[in-house]
Amino acid sequence: MAKLYFKYGTMGSSKTAQALMCKFNYEQKGFLVHIFKPLVDNRKIVNGKNVIYSRIGLTSSCNEFDKNFNFLDYKNNKIKNIDKSVIIVDECQFLSKKQVEELKEISQVLPVICYGLLTNFKTELFEGSKRLVELAESLQEIKSICRCGRKATINARMSNGKIVLEGEEILIGGDECYEGLCYSCYKNLINNKSN
Repeated sequence: MAKLYFKYGTMGSSKTAQALMCKFNYEQKGFLVHIFKPLVDNRKIVNGKNVIYSRIGLTSSCNEFDKNFNFLDYKNNKIKNIDKSVIIVDECQFLSKKQVEELKEISQVLPVICYGLLTNFKTELFEGSKRLVELAESLQEIKSICRCGRKATINARMSNGKIVLEGEEILIGGDECYEGLCYSCYKNLINNKSN
């Protein structure tokens, strides 16, 4: 169904794996999937090109976007069959407000499915995520668990086993830099840091 979807979760919640499985499902049904990831995410390069890569080993070639990319222009110039096309965006927290608004316009004629983080390591909404919460017709949390077994809700930035509370909003990384934590474990790490 043509609408804007936002599927969010903490680090390690299988967002990218789910995006790739969604792509496969649409392709099985004969849809042309236009899948995107941000240019800033350069963790996996195959044959000189960035690919979308999940920790469980799923990969896909992809389109890339930066802050200057215009999704409406892409739709108008690259998508020929509206009825059998879908757009999937991985790491959608890196979208600009304007880009989310472009995707909202596109979602009036074809499905747009966005996967990403809701908040940064300082527990603040990313610009793209904030606008997605405001505009998406469908919001779905992808749940994962904390080290203690509770639901993870915080994207904690870690360095050498210690929590990091200051720094630039964007630091591209995976398990070596981030851990999904519940609020209780997050606060315990902060309290232990100050002792």
